[in-house]
Amino acid sequence: MTPDTIFPASRKRPVATADAVPPGEDVAAMVRDLGRKARTAAATLATLPAETRRAGLRAAAATVRDRAGPIADANTQDMAAARTKGLTAAMLDRLELTPKRIEAMARGLEDIAALPDPVGRILARWEQPNGLRFERVSVPLGVIGVIYESRPNVTADAGGLCVKAGNAAILRGGSESFHSSAAIVDALRDGFAGAGVPADAVQRIPTTDRAAVGALLRLHDHVDVIVPRGGRSLIERVMEEARVPVFAHLDGLCHVYLHASADPDMARAIALNAKMRRTGICGAAETLLVDRAIAERLLPPVLDDLIAAGCAIRGDTTVCALEPRATPATEDDWSTEYLDAILSVRVVDGLDAAIDHINRYGSHHTDSIVAADRDAAERFLRDVDSAIVLHNASTQFADGGEFGFGAEIGISTGKMHARGPVGVEQLTGFNYRVRGTGQVRPA
Repeated sequence: MTPDTIFPASRKRPVATADAVPPGEDVAAMVRDLGRKARTAAATLATLPAETRRAGLRAAAATVRDRAGPIADANTQDMAAARTKGLTAAMLDRLELTPKRIEAMARGLEDIAALPDPVGRILARWEQPNGLRFERVSVPLGVIGVIYESRPNVTADAGGLCVKAGNAAILRGGSESFHSSAAIVDALRDGFAGAGVPADAVQRIPTTDRAAVGALLRLHDHVDVIVPRGGRSLIERVMEEARVPVFAHLDGLCHVYLHASADPDMARAIALNAKMRRTGICGAAETLLVDRAIAERLLPPVLDDLIAAGCAIRGDTTVCALEPRATPATEDDWSTEYLDAILSVRVVDGLDAAIDHINRYGSHHTDSIVAADRDAAERFLRDVDSAIVLHNASTQFADGGEFGFGAEIGISTGKMHARGPVGVEQLTGFNYRVRGTGQVRPA
């Protein structure tokens, strides 16, 4: 399959190539042009009726379904290149678009369309003694730059969420998903345009040149916020270079803690699912903590399940004594996001020690306690300083779709404005609308 056959003749599109910057035009100028188009589209989106944006999302979903074949062909091209480059199994899993995942993208767009409109909500209303009436009203953020790696389905999620919230999006996917993302963006743009939503509501940066990331991060006059989604090196670069606000998404260093009161069957099921359902996602557990009071009784069957599923165990001295197939953990293991079938396991002396470990080594992403003791669970939920904290549930629920958000751009581990799954509500800000009857402020 060649790039020329990614789209059938009836829907021929410009061929996506990794160096698709027009001759004689530098990367910074190209990104600035995208910014100008996005700013124009954002101004139009902010005034569109909610039903028009909803119709655009439904049309985009229909177009994604209609082009499932070309999208899959483009993904096949990316997968072949990724295998040649020697990408890990976890990275290949993130990159692959199966028919089920393409359908999930379309369904996700429909789910986003069905959400309540986040724009124009009255968040608060009050009146002052002088008769001035105040409202705090949700409004779009404007133009959102989304920088992400590997997972091409983020293209549809990000574009859909931004448009639902009345924002324009500039997308910069990873080089490994270049052709897949191009095919998805073309489907979104054509679907939007056919329903009266500006095609430039979603644009992608058509080059793998890393200079494009730097240009986007400096585009403060056209971009209102940056949402990065990827590994530590990407996040660190964004945090260092950005001249616009950033919704930070650091490592998914997630923990599961098996409290002394944990139901054994529940503990086994949650530990296995949290690690092994999908090892390459940010909600996958990377460390298992087990209360010393139950370690000798519960840890062997839990580790049996994990090892049988293909997971390598790196444990402390107690773990290694209980499980000879485990290898000794190093200090670095407690702060490593494996994104693979590897799990660090530590035995801890009770709830306080578990909370201390998580707050010291974790990335403030997602952490879970398995406990029948409700008081212990409530303390864990209160004292663990993470964006998502769960009781008796797998960390793999760290997903905007599972929260009822339709989808997400990422999981924000920061504490300003957006925390946890970044969905449509987190992609709005607010302004104050003040109504008077001729009031003037006394001197």
